[in-house]
Amino acid sequence: MTLEHDGKGEMTVDYVMAPSATLAAAQRAITAALKEAETLAVDVCVAVTDGAGHLLAMVRMDRAPLLCVQIAQDKAYSVAAFGGLPTGDWWRLLESEPALLHGIVKTDRLVVFGGGVPLVADGRTVGAIGVSGGSSEQDVRVAEAGAAAVG
Repeated sequence: MTLEHDGKGEMTVDYVMAPSATLAAAQRAITAALKEAETLAVDVCVAVTDGAGHLLAMVRMDRAPLLCVQIAQDKAYSVAAFGGLPTGDWWRLLESEPALLHGIVKTDRLVVFGGGVPLVADGRTVGAIGVSGGSSEQDVRVAEAGAAAVG
């Protein structure tokens, strides 16, 4: 650890320690998400990332469309990469700013519709869960059920 004086008598650190979800947390989230998907009778893909957006665990239900594998991963990545903002909140932020809307949607892996939510523990984002395969509403419900198993 490197400590330096900031010129005001205080010490500064050259890095931050960020809490991150574990594989065990990811597995709990996936189990809870699958249970909710079964309740809703929808076949989905579920992806869980750590706080930096790196994939921890992924599952595809038997009849979930193949395209949903990448979309679920991208939903989780979008949440983690933007500090915990749920993917369903993007539209509200973009709808009144056409230039931003048309530019930002070209960002690789960014998803701006529901189904990605943060994993929060002790008030801090530690990862994210992305769900794809149902309607946006169903994906959000499944993702929120998974996230609730972690926080």
